[in-house]
Amino acid sequence: MADSLEKKQYLTFCLGEELFALESSLVLEVLEVPAITRIPRVPEFLVGVINLRGNAATVVDLRRKFGMASTRHTRDTCVIVVEREFEGECLAVGLLADSVREVLEIAPNDVVGPPEMGLSVDAAYVSGVARHGDGFLMLLDASRLLSIEELAARADRG
Repeated sequence: MADSLEKKQYLTFCLGEELFALESSLVLEVLEVPAITRIPRVPEFLVGVINLRGNAATVVDLRRKFGMASTRHTRDTCVIVVEREFEGECLAVGLLADSVREVLEIAPNDVVGPPEMGLSVDAAYVSGVARHGDGFLMLLDASRLLSIEELAARADRG
């Protein structure tokens, strides 16, 4: 029971003016945007794959996934590499973000459930909301955000 009361570390990042966070234990690394190889006939938010030390890692444009305009590449744009387990195998997935901010410790009692209305993204992807300065920080649920079924989906299915 003590584990559930311990603070967790979150990597915070921006998409437009919004601040988001993922549990830092899921993050393998943060990269400058490498060359991305496009893949035909996949959902719009799957921008392609990158070479990650000899392995292909799928790259998700989080802005597109959340219904925002596509990510504009600037010097701050980065790829947050996270690990997902699929059928016993660990797969790396890259998340395109406008910029990475900082790692924060957040206590469970500082997190509330996502509101029913008013979120700029689908509430299904948000595990909670934490106060941050004068605003709020959306904590993303990686298992819903990066479902293997969705990442493997083809845009031409139907």
